[in-house]
Amino acid sequence: MDKAKVRERILEVGIIPVVRASSAGEACIAAEAVCKGGIPIVEITMTVPGAVELIRELVRSCGSEVLIGAGTVVNAEAARHCIEAGAEFLVSPGLNLQTVAFAAAEGKLIMAGALTPTEVMAAWEAGADFVKIFPCGQVGGAKYIKALKGPFPQIPFVPTGGVNLNTAAEFLEAGAVALGVGGELVQAEALKTNKPEIIVENARKFLAIVQHSRAQLKSAHADAKATH
Repeated sequence: MDKAKVRERILEVGIIPVVRASSAGEACIAAEAVCKGGIPIVEITMTVPGAVELIRELVRSCGSEVLIGAGTVVNAEAARHCIEAGAEFLVSPGLNLQTVAFAAAEGKLIMAGALTPTEVMAAWEAGADFVKIFPCGQVGGAKYIKALKGPFPQIPFVPTGGVNLNTAAEFLEAGAVALGVGGELVQAEALKTNKPEIIVENARKFLAIVQHSRAQLKSAHADAKATH
């Protein structure tokens, strides 16, 4: 899939499930469950045992239906391994300029991590496709995204950390283009007890929030336009 299509799918779905499983088997169950719940995207973090091999396996088994990405990619070498395994997008917890440059050279989408305005500017100038604000919940959550959107209206923010069913709508209203969701969607307990139906249900709930919030924002925008 080319970079434009990857970007399109992320923007369209609006949720990036972050899989931090304790085994490759659990990660596979998680990927299948979020897809069944209507989210054909999964980010496999490098903290999963055998993550690169797992990405390769998932690309082979369900890459035609699910967009497989790699998370917690901290340097260009790790990025290279992930891309060779078939990852369609890369996500980093912080800003590593070499990783951003490598992704750009390979024509792969990258979501570079940032927290401060200085890091946001550096990530965007370096060529990041999205800027992941992490850990967002710990620094004000949706209010922090709203504050960043003031000086940076053109930058597509993806908050991660602190995103749950209660806060998801607030993040979208604050200007986030998509949400990175980990344990609140892919619950460790559901994987441990082999209850993927819980994850399927969570995926559906998150999707419903995205659709509802976007419809409300669209309607509010249309109303504002009409009154001018």
